[in-house]
Amino acid sequence: MARYIYEYEKWPEFTWNDKQISVILGKVRHLQGKIFGQMGALGFSIKEETILSTLTLDVLKSSEIEGEILNYEQVRSSIARRLGLKYAGIVHVDRNVEGVVELMLDATQRFDRILVHERIFGWHAALFPTGWSGMHRIVTGCYRDGEMQVVSGPMGKEKIHFQAPSASVVKKEMDAFLEWFNKNTDIDGVLKAAIAHFWFIIIHPFDDGNGRIARAISDMLLARSEESTQRFYSLSNQILIEKKKYYEILQQVQHSSGDITDWLDWFLNCLYRALVNTEETLKRVLKKAEFWDKNTETILNSRQRLILNKLFDGFEGKLKSSKWAKITKCSADTALRDIKDLIEKRILKQEESRGRSTNYVLTDEWRMTSHNQVDGREQ
Repeated sequence: MARYIYEYEKWPEFTWNDKQISVILGKVRHLQGKIFGQMGALGFSIKEETILSTLTLDVLKSSEIEGEILNYEQVRSSIARRLGLKYAGIVHVDRNVEGVVELMLDATQRFDRILVHERIFGWHAALFPTGWSGMHRIVTGCYRDGEMQVVSGPMGKEKIHFQAPSASVVKKEMDAFLEWFNKNTDIDGVLKAAIAHFWFIIIHPFDDGNGRIARAISDMLLARSEESTQRFYSLSNQILIEKKKYYEILQQVQHSSGDITDWLDWFLNCLYRALVNTEETLKRVLKKAEFWDKNTETILNSRQRLILNKLFDGFEGKLKSSKWAKITKCSADTALRDIKDLIEKRILKQEESRGRSTNYVLTDEWRMTSHNQVDGREQ
């Protein structure tokens, strides 16, 4: 059995090939700056909406990586309330949702505060407010007191994917981790986020919730690297898209003797793809803002406004008059009148197609160029 990285003498002295990762690190830093510049040009309400959407996505997707599906409206409502944003969401929010939101916001909105044992214990307790993880009772708000293995497969034929350091050394390991985390080093902030993520996962200090806390730690350091509480991209969303590779690379590098170049290379490329996807979303947001700014005097009814907002937000499928009628709850004749009015105003046009039914799209002036989401696969 290959040794784990923490079993080597030099642990936790990590090494990496600067030359191999410098290009992708430069691309990440450039795109970070570019996106922040574009966001600076947005109006206050659009910026607020983008931040709310990003944080909601981050909370949802980080939990989804672990197989937990949270309620979108509850997450969004909880974040909006805590940040003092206007959002007419549902009132009741489950305790576990409040806990996950609390963890994420503490990491990203208070990124400049030092990270200590008690703060991490608070995060862990927030993740498991009932003291249960599924069917299992777990100890919350303190480090694990038992051995930790990551296993899969049926009983009797389990496959061990990872054996964490002994419970007796977890406190000492976390002392070393936190000392490094809080120290000002000359390591680039984005690189530090990647190292911290891996290091925390290897220690695996809790019975459960290690992945979500590791991702929160990354988000915290990314916020530090940008010196901003404003979140415009979701790393967790991209990790979910590339979940298989995420686990593969962690499993591969956990047996390294200390060289974590492959992990850093994957993490930075994953972050880059998250930023590219955000840039695509941002283009839609800016195009939508430009449209409404230019059409402040244009007379449009509530049905037209509803559909136009959906088209700018990334309408799925083809827009037909029957779909218009269904979404806006109006008659087929009314739908057709609404559409013809928008064609006359040069906002919509009939799509060129040979099919029997007619589809409608935004005119070239307002239409976004279609791009496939970058998902880590070869395009």
